[in-house]
Amino acid sequence: MSDTDKLILGLWDGHESGAALVSGSQVVFAINEERLTRRKLEIGFPARSIQACLQFAGCKPDDISDVAISTWDPAKTLTRCVPSLAEQYYQIRRKKVDMTASQRRRKLLKYKITELPPNEIARSFSNRAVSRHLRELAFSRPAPHWYDHHYCHATAAAFCSGFDKALVITIDGIGDGLSGSISAFEDGKLRRISAISGKTSLGIFFEHVTNLLNMRELEDEGKVMALANFAFPVADSANPLLDYFEVDGLTLRAKYGSVRMYRELQRVLWRYPSEQFAAMAQRVLEIKVVQLMQNAMQQTGLHRIAYSGGVASNIKVNMLVHDLPGVERLFVFPHMGDGGLALGAAMAANHELHGVARYSLPNLFLGPSFEDGDILAAAQKAGLVCRKSDDVVKETAQLIHGGEIVLWFQGRMELGPRSLGARSILARPDSEEMKNELNLKLKKRVYYQPFCPAMLHLDAAEILENYKGVPNPFMTVGYRVRPEYRAAVRGVINIDGSCRPQILHEENSRIARLLREYRKLAGRGILLNTSFNTHGEPIVCAPADAVRTFVETDVNYLIMEDFIVTKTKRA
Repeated sequence: MSDTDKLILGLWDGHESGAALVSGSQVVFAINEERLTRRKLEIGFPARSIQACLQFAGCKPDDISDVAISTWDPAKTLTRCVPSLAEQYYQIRRKKVDMTASQRRRKLLKYKITELPPNEIARSFSNRAVSRHLRELAFSRPAPHWYDHHYCHATAAAFCSGFDKALVITIDGIGDGLSGSISAFEDGKLRRISAISGKTSLGIFFEHVTNLLNMRELEDEGKVMALANFAFPVADSANPLLDYFEVDGLTLRAKYGSVRMYRELQRVLWRYPSEQFAAMAQRVLEIKVVQLMQNAMQQTGLHRIAYSGGVASNIKVNMLVHDLPGVERLFVFPHMGDGGLALGAAMAANHELHGVARYSLPNLFLGPSFEDGDILAAAQKAGLVCRKSDDVVKETAQLIHGGEIVLWFQGRMELGPRSLGARSILARPDSEEMKNELNLKLKKRVYYQPFCPAMLHLDAAEILENYKGVPNPFMTVGYRVRPEYRAAVRGVINIDGSCRPQILHEENSRIARLLREYRKLAGRGILLNTSFNTHGEPIVCAPADAVRTFVETDVNYLIMEDFIVTKTKRA
């Protein structure tokens, strides 16, 4: 087997665990464990994801040339060696159980432990735990390659950006003792020029805010961002949270450590409505991240930015960075949180071993697909009516234009937190009533959390103020809708007139074809596109998942490949 054919398996076994397979300059397959276990943001060793990688590639464990994994700080090592601790935290974090006083103290202690940097003792214990799991799956190769947490975030962003040279920035909660990094990417190599200590974490700050608003940390930060839109404006000079961080060149200084910061935020919270508290916290991210980006561009002379880490999921911040004078292009790695570390680790190993530093990433359809027989079996088992369409795209466009909500299941499943046209719920974008109906029937979102659109680039150029003509197929940046078009897309915009669109160019994916077909009927190729799942569930993966969601909800049409599935009787 030549170097270009060798299969490298990347793993991540923290929250939103998963596995990825790369070969040469191609991402062969990638998936997160939650899609297979059906537990959202699943934790622990990704055995099912590994099996899915092997099954897709048609290979055995011995066909994998190398295994790579990220993060060996003491906190991650502890949960590898004592998995019950990770499970306890999972149950508490997702608010499945009430937290006792002792658990609350241990949780605060956890923040102190996560600040400890990686060391050789931790690496040895981590290596032993992971190697044991690999042996149980019949892997007999040498021990896995280990890569720094933020290097994996940076590698994925840089190598998938399409840039020859770029400023690479990672910002998250914490991993391997750091909460961020700034690197230069040139000549196929990453050179770190600054690191942000884990004791100074914008990500943990926003986790604390999320928790104090009685939401789920590492999951509901997007809700905090959305809630902020409903706040009465607070001047920056009157925002006490802005003093919590200071940008110092290419790093950050914090007024408080993570535990003290939580207590200080508690004191501030009671003085403000929840909306204002959220808005003040959101403003901290906006100002501090933008300052870091500006300083980094000025110091390096690099004006194309590749960006990753959990904080990169904040599309309002990303919109400000996108609009900054001097930013030529912004690429946000679409699986920016820790769920993308498996792919980053695989790419890091492929670069070290074979020098590969560029990947083609035209879409994120990197998961499993299913045969017609799987679809028919799942539908028939549930007693559903299944009809094969001669032109399923045209029929679906007509259904949506006629006011139907459609569950859309096509091809290989997407990787990452967004539905991008393979596992989507689709509806008209111009109806407030449709948005409310969708919320009632399926999503059960809070009132302030908007839905997002998928649109053709021709329509994006017409209706978006700050669209620069650059593809944005992954829903990673916010845009402002021109006032005269807001009524036409009122089902998919924020109260401030912004939206987080998936913008498709000339690709021939089914979702792009559907948008073109819908454009013939409605005049614009824009649809409401939200993730195919019910509240609290992972995005559906297999036909059985799609059918179960369909049966449990008051929706009339499920489209799976060329099949139009309906219910024998209305619920």
